[in-house]
Amino acid sequence: MFQKYDVIVVGAGHAGCEAAAAAANMGSRVLLITMNMQTIAQMSCNPAMGGIAKGQIVREIDAMGGYSGIVTDKSMIQFRMLNRSKGPAMWSPRAQSDRMLFAATWREMLENTPNLDFYQDMVNSLIIENGEAKGVITGLGHEIRSDAVVLTNGTFLNGVIHIGEKNFGGGRVAEKAATGITEQLVSLGFESARLKTGTPPRVDGRSLDYSKMEEQTGDEEMTGFSYEPLEKLKSSQQKSCWITYTSNEVHDILRTGFENSPMYQGRIKGSGPRYCPSIEDKINRFAERERHQLFVEPEGFNTVEIYVNGFSTSLPEEVQLAALRQVPGFENCKMFRPGYAIEYDFFPPTQLRASLETKRIKKLFFAGQINGTTGYEEAACQGLMAGINANLAVKNEQSLVLKRSEAYIGVLIDDLINKGTDEPYRMFTSRAEFRTLLLQDNADMRLTEISYRLGLASQQRMERVLLKIEKVAEVKQILLTTSVEPAETESFLNNAQSSPLVARQKAGQLLLRPNINLKQMIKAIPSLHEKLAGFSDEILEQAEIQLKYDTYIEKEKELVGKMSQLENLPIPENFNYDKLVSLSNEARQKFMKIQPRTLGQASRISGVNPSDVQILMVFMGR
Repeated sequence: MFQKYDVIVVGAGHAGCEAAAAAANMGSRVLLITMNMQTIAQMSCNPAMGGIAKGQIVREIDAMGGYSGIVTDKSMIQFRMLNRSKGPAMWSPRAQSDRMLFAATWREMLENTPNLDFYQDMVNSLIIENGEAKGVITGLGHEIRSDAVVLTNGTFLNGVIHIGEKNFGGGRVAEKAATGITEQLVSLGFESARLKTGTPPRVDGRSLDYSKMEEQTGDEEMTGFSYEPLEKLKSSQQKSCWITYTSNEVHDILRTGFENSPMYQGRIKGSGPRYCPSIEDKINRFAERERHQLFVEPEGFNTVEIYVNGFSTSLPEEVQLAALRQVPGFENCKMFRPGYAIEYDFFPPTQLRASLETKRIKKLFFAGQINGTTGYEEAACQGLMAGINANLAVKNEQSLVLKRSEAYIGVLIDDLINKGTDEPYRMFTSRAEFRTLLLQDNADMRLTEISYRLGLASQQRMERVLLKIEKVAEVKQILLTTSVEPAETESFLNNAQSSPLVARQKAGQLLLRPNINLKQMIKAIPSLHEKLAGFSDEILEQAEIQLKYDTYIEKEKELVGKMSQLENLPIPENFNYDKLVSLSNEARQKFMKIQPRTLGQASRISGVNPSDVQILMVFMGR
């Protein structure tokens, strides 16, 4: 019934969709297996993409030839660039999406991807032969062969849903859990554990009083995520979000449900997300706070359904509704469905190589929440890399590993495989030591050449990047060589509350002053307007950032160069650490478990001290 495939992808969430698209676009014959064809690319939690550090990841996925940025731009209902008041390294794009349009657009793009087939069934087990993944066996008993398998099971592995004292199997509400895979992998020597996540109630927007809330509109400038020249939503077409707050009255009602809470009664064993806690966890951990912010987010253009961001809970339904009705604007709210918590199996990611291939089974790749991460963006970038490397493994080519200095994707995967996680992992800008190099607006300049070599980025996209680099250099050269006169800058500098020029000065030097903006300079200074008026905002902004942060960028590049010396020192495979008696016991245990491939990777393992790395260096004659 089934042909043999190069790559089988199990699960069609954000990780699975990116994995299938990447492998197929690189030429592999791919089968995407999902338990429900109607929930491909479902936004299981909030209808939004991007945010702090996550927005950078989506732009990197786009630069690498993935689909998430394109789908988001085609389905957004609101766009905001977060952290504009801070430095460019902190700027992070975020978009509210139309939930149904997002999933429909993903499916349409996948269906138009050559080499990609679909099948609806549950995968119960893997075919393993001579230590390699050779396919899957489905719930209907089909044996489907392949040369590589990518597991992106999300929250479905032995998933259990909790609402108050009720609990039942499921990977998402109204969808059954997946069984069999965890048990097989554990029997093969894999370590598994449990994590927990949750989601808030969905309510009827017609029952809310928005006059009691703060309106949150989108940006005038719709930057978006994809570097492709897509037609984007007009700023006037955006839907507003709203902000309201809990109160002591809300908290008191929530506390009445604690005795029936699965979290407080010990029925939930898995660790929850530290940076996206449930509302009951918030009022318990931050008892001194009188209120917590709630974001009231529309689910789409053509629905009244509302997502209550910040109110994730697994308390009994009647407690959820009673508490919500004490929130300003929610006095008469009607609930579409209650919030719930879900527990599921994951596999500590220290069991993976940097390619996301498992160490125990060759050509078996894990991506997404199966690795202990949380968030669509974290899952999608892992899926992209797993799909790329599954394709390369099938062709017996060297795997692709992005460095920490090249991408947030590299930071995320490096963190996972070296440090592991015992709680859902979320990306932040603070996790990247080279974040001045990893801006959201230069992901194309950093990564397009890599994706072009892989066959993911088109010739046209590569040419656009080369043209951008050329134009940015041209603007910088103009600024560094054009002198401006005191007379033509007097009014501009006065308005900017900056001291006047006493002599001619290069425009690039003037730009380095605090509170000075390049676009404002061009408008106000005739000699600059004449030379730079024809350049796009994208080019001008990138040139401005590079000039203003040149010293910091060069320092980080210098640090990257020093760090790369360790990255280029390989450790032999299956190295015997027992003979290094000077190593600390913890370092020896971690090295034996993780089997780092370079001294750089060894230095980043949690619990390893610089002295342990020096011992390794000395032993290897360095």
